[in-house]
Amino acid sequence: MNWDDLKLLLEISRHAKLSDAAARTGLDATTVGRRLRRLEADLGLSLFERTRRGHILTSAGEEIVARAEAIEQSALEIYAQADTGGMEASGRVRLGVTEGLANSLIAPALAGFRDRYPAIALDLIAMSGFASVPKREADMAIMLARPTSGRLKVRKLSDYALHLFASPAYLARKGVPGAPHELAAHTLIGYVDDLIYSPQLRYHAEIAPGLSLQYCSPSIIAQLQMARAGLGIAVLPNFMAARDETLRPLLKDKVRVERSFWLSTHEDLAPLARIRALSEFLGELFETHREIVLPSHD
Repeated sequence: MNWDDLKLLLEISRHAKLSDAAARTGLDATTVGRRLRRLEADLGLSLFERTRRGHILTSAGEEIVARAEAIEQSALEIYAQADTGGMEASGRVRLGVTEGLANSLIAPALAGFRDRYPAIALDLIAMSGFASVPKREADMAIMLARPTSGRLKVRKLSDYALHLFASPAYLARKGVPGAPHELAAHTLIGYVDDLIYSPQLRYHAEIAPGLSLQYCSPSIIAQLQMARAGLGIAVLPNFMAARDETLRPLLKDKVRVERSFWLSTHEDLAPLARIRALSEFLGELFETHREIVLPSHD
């Protein structure tokens, strides 16, 4: 057995589908399956049950994984000590973030991050949902609510504001609502209720009672595009829509939803120089763009 085998074992324990573990390791699923079978043969143990949901650890597998995690922890502590030796921050960081924030604010700023930290590589995991830091799907993640469990270091990055937006074409066709209750007569765009990945994304009940959504998507990018195309009115983060010339804000003096971004980092990784570098960069990014992220009340 070697360390590469143990790392592969840990990946499969954290990502039940071989295709997911393969994507994380840069291998193909066939190779991952072959190496797993070889590892089980070498140990003389059955480490996983093969189920429709993927690979589930057996009791023997749980014991081996616990020992492998102890080795992983020791390796991380060695890296952390090396990182405090004054060397240039380097290595790869995996950052999980919601797709709207990634596309609108973080991705456009990464050239500046590269210029400051040329030896750091970054995986920007932009998705409708959250990459799990406790499960090691990401080293760091920006969440919509403060995590309450797991071995995490958490800090608040920023509050942010959301407003109603629609295209001039839609407003010319349907008229401009003058009060929140008038939204009931309009076409509303939002999230698919049973696919909402955070209760923080349920906005409309705060705006007016009984509002019904006609066009829904779990993707905030899709919602933005529907609003831009004149389909209806959407609740969008100010940092996504306020500078979009194809959209107009509505009821800004009457409707303002506020939420928060929280940065969570696995405790084991928090001391690493590359993790600290990205954390500081994100803090500076939100401070620099504060007026677009959380504009002053009119």
